[in-house]
Amino acid sequence: MKINSLSTIFIFLIFTGYTFAQDLGSETVEVVKPYTPTVSDAAKIKETPKITDSLNLAKRPVVYSIFSVPVASTFSPAKGRATTVERQRPPKLYDNYITLGFGTYTSALAEFYSNIEVTRTDNFGIFLNHNSAQGGIDDVVYDDHYYDTELNLNYSSRNRDLIWNLDFGAEHQQYNWYGVPNFIGIQLPEIDPQHNYYSVFTGGEVNWDKSFFDRAEARYRYFGDDHGSAEHRVKIKPTLELPIGGELFHTNLIFDYVKGDFDRGFYSDDPISYSSMNAGLQSSLLVLRDDLTLNLGAAIFYNYDSDNGDGGIYVYPQVKASYRMAGDYFIGYAGLEGELRQNSYYDFVQRNPFVSPTLEVRPTDRQYDAYVGAKGKLSNSIGYNIRANYVAEDAKPLFRSNPYYGGEDYSYENSFEVVYDRVNTVSVFGELNVDVRRNLNLRLNASFFVYDTDEQQEAWNLPDFEANAMLDWQITSKWSAGADLFLVGERKDANMFVDRTGGESVRFASVADLDSYLDLNARLGYRFNDRLSIFARGNNLLGNNYEKWKNYPVLGLQVMAGATYKFDFGR
Repeated sequence: MKINSLSTIFIFLIFTGYTFAQDLGSETVEVVKPYTPTVSDAAKIKETPKITDSLNLAKRPVVYSIFSVPVASTFSPAKGRATTVERQRPPKLYDNYITLGFGTYTSALAEFYSNIEVTRTDNFGIFLNHNSAQGGIDDVVYDDHYYDTELNLNYSSRNRDLIWNLDFGAEHQQYNWYGVPNFIGIQLPEIDPQHNYYSVFTGGEVNWDKSFFDRAEARYRYFGDDHGSAEHRVKIKPTLELPIGGELFHTNLIFDYVKGDFDRGFYSDDPISYSSMNAGLQSSLLVLRDDLTLNLGAAIFYNYDSDNGDGGIYVYPQVKASYRMAGDYFIGYAGLEGELRQNSYYDFVQRNPFVSPTLEVRPTDRQYDAYVGAKGKLSNSIGYNIRANYVAEDAKPLFRSNPYYGGEDYSYENSFEVVYDRVNTVSVFGELNVDVRRNLNLRLNASFFVYDTDEQQEAWNLPDFEANAMLDWQITSKWSAGADLFLVGERKDANMFVDRTGGESVRFASVADLDSYLDLNARLGYRFNDRLSIFARGNNLLGNNYEKWKNYPVLGLQVMAGATYKFDFGR
């Protein structure tokens, strides 16, 4: 049997392992030196290694050539041109215009305006306005013509940080006390109902851009008539604005003084004089917070009556707030405001030109006007505004018909006096503004009133509701039209009489009801060019001779036509 070397080695290993396993026992191994491993340096591979492969062949250059052959073409590209945006031509503005119109009842309208450029920043303006009618109301015995003429001169300057203007004017108004009732059994008296008013005024205004003085204005007006009445009024109102803590602090200083006298009283020959000085301070803090706008303020006034030696201090709240609850679609607002209102003979005449020159003039204590409302838009073309008010006023002026007394041209129940009373008013107001088309706008509004008086039987000559509808239509670039509809509710006046038994005393007889009335006005215009245009107007188109004031019917259907011409001097 043959034993090869591999077998011999295998037997030797088994035997040796067995021997050591038998003889090892317990041994102590001592390590003379700890093991310290080392790492050999690695050879860095070159970025571009040298290839020694014998099969690698050298690159052969590529040889090529272009064979160009001309090709005939008839294409000729046009030059490119940028598209322009078509812009509308801006309207030509002229420095001057004149308007003339004539109509029924021998009515006339005349206006003239001229603007003269003095320097690059200064301008001088002239405005003249005349409006008149010769009357002719049915069933009116006395002359019922009227006219109103006003001249205004203005000088203004506009600089970077300062804007100011000065104006001076004069006005002449003429009305007639034609509202004499047909007394039963009494012959109509021979009177001259004509009444002339004269007014001269001047004033100015200054606006600063970079100053805590925001603006200031001052006005003076003299007003009188041909019955010996005269009135002077001075009003000064500077305004300050200061930023405080990121908010805006706004302050008005007010000085309003009126003094006048009448030649006599209604029931006596004794003259009447009046004076009232209001000095006030109105301050408010404007707070803006995202959708919230808050105006926190108050006002304090001091009033002094030099004729009677009376004076008093009045304090009023002036708080307003608005909040955007749904963006521009719903904005809620509310407020509580009051003020001391200065009354004057001129103001009364502008509201009722048939007052007698025997009035009592004193200020009105508007204690507060509390209101809450909402405004916004129902769509992009429909806007709305609704509001409810509660107003408390002391010494509110009311126009009441004078009784029959005789002797003067205005003492035959054809004039009005002013009486004062404490009046609380609850009102509701609503308005819709509709853009029917881009060039057609319709505005509707209505107000309803409930009055509570203290001493007077009624709130004389105040309507229980008012409603208006106004339409503006730009038919084409040449044609335009518009219409206004006014509805005024019932009003109440007083039938007064003088009791001469045992002395003279004025007594209340009964309430006179004034019917509601509807007044429709319309206008139509055509523009030939930038300079010349014509117009036609119709007033009281329903032809109702309604009474706006007791015993005072108005003109019936009125039609007027005219033209306006614009121009520049020297062109």
